[in-house]
Amino acid sequence: MALKEKEKLFCSYFCESRNARNAAAKAGYGILTHRSAVKLLAREEIRKEIERIDRTRLVSAEEVISGYRQLAFGSVADALKLVYYDEQPDRYELETLDLFNVSEIKKPKGGGIEIKFFDRLKALEHLEALSGGKNDDSALPFYLALEKSAAALKVNEDE
Repeated sequence: MALKEKEKLFCSYFCESRNARNAAAKAGYGILTHRSAVKLLAREEIRKEIERIDRTRLVSAEEVISGYRQLAFGSVADALKLVYYDEQPDRYELETLDLFNVSEIKKPKGGGIEIKFFDRLKALEHLEALSGGKNDDSALPFYLALEKSAAALKVNEDE
């Protein structure tokens, strides 16, 4: 059975973000996007389309940069909500939280919750490397050329 346009959009958005609820919302699946996403992912033809897209899709430089930007500058507010919940949130509530910056969540035996975040400084370093290090060193060749010119002028003056 051929997929409808909305289902193809869901598959495409899911492959970009791996967030089923957001993919369903972007594809236009009404109010209960989480339920729609669960139903879609349960279907064999949807899973096959996602696998097909994954095999053919290469990650673009823009997507990598976008991910690093989100790690470097993204909010941790939703992760902090987990710390202050009095009771454990249900899975639907968890689906609404933006936990992109979270690398690990643990519940120690003594109680509480332990959340580890990705290293923002490393994300910034990767962003700088992807930008070609143009932030500080882009003027270096110009200054080197100025130095050579000044040295050449000095030699001409000495003669």
